[in-house]
Amino acid sequence: MRLPAPLLRRRTNVHKNNFGHVLVVAGSPRMLGAPCLTSLAAMRSGAGLVTAAIPAGLNLTLQEKLSHVVMTFPVLQKKAMTFSSAAANQILNDISKFSAVALGPGLSLEPSIVKFVMRLIVECPLPMVVDADALNALAGCPGILLKAKGPRILTPHPGEMARLLGVSRPPAASERVLSAVQFSRKFKCVLVLKGHRTVVARPDGAAYVNTTGNQGMATAGSGDVLTGMIAAFLAQGLEPFDAAKWGALIHGAAGDAAARRKTMIAMIATDILDEMPRVLKSHGCASGRV
Repeated sequence: MRLPAPLLRRRTNVHKNNFGHVLVVAGSPRMLGAPCLTSLAAMRSGAGLVTAAIPAGLNLTLQEKLSHVVMTFPVLQKKAMTFSSAAANQILNDISKFSAVALGPGLSLEPSIVKFVMRLIVECPLPMVVDADALNALAGCPGILLKAKGPRILTPHPGEMARLLGVSRPPAASERVLSAVQFSRKFKCVLVLKGHRTVVARPDGAAYVNTTGNQGMATAGSGDVLTGMIAAFLAQGLEPFDAAKWGALIHGAAGDAAARRKTMIAMIATDILDEMPRVLKSHGCASGRV
């Protein structure tokens, strides 16, 4: 399939602000790789600008780990150097600078995170990808999605889906599409149920079942890469369902390419990142003039 027009870079008189600014809200002392992977995936997926919001005490460390092309936004923290609930005020006060938000990777399960996540999910007016620890914070009260001021894309793996549903086991293979569609309809969000044959569902009942990807992608950080990709596609103007669908397809195809080069047992999340340029080119992205 050919990438949708907003991702093809057909216009010549452009600058970085034409391609959106992604805010990545992620990370904690033990999980600084998460904001790095999410941010780099957003850049590799075409976002013009990416900023990583991080607890202030981790800012310098993150800058050392991150690529030079990603900016940071140090915010209020708890003593444990996790996000303070008051950091939501700082982010919301500056939210007009951004185009889309990726929320959740590596946030930790500190008690203050729940209040922080809830405020951002409800009050942020921008399209938002909700992943990882933000999904864990949301479990038990997904009804707040109905109060959200902007579109929300949730990207649970099967275990996170079970927690969101309040059940003891993930949906069986035969239940995945129905479960995703029902959740999407009930809570008015796009739902990306990850796993073998990732399902992307939207509130009107439409669903896309992805056929790219392989079991080698069950590796730390793979989901962070997907979150950054979807956020970048949102920032470039794709509708939430299309951003999620294309994110799943390109992410899986890059994973397949990584497995061919590195094997499924040896591939890691950065290998998926490394394959993204070739996969995007194969789907119609311009390679530039010589």
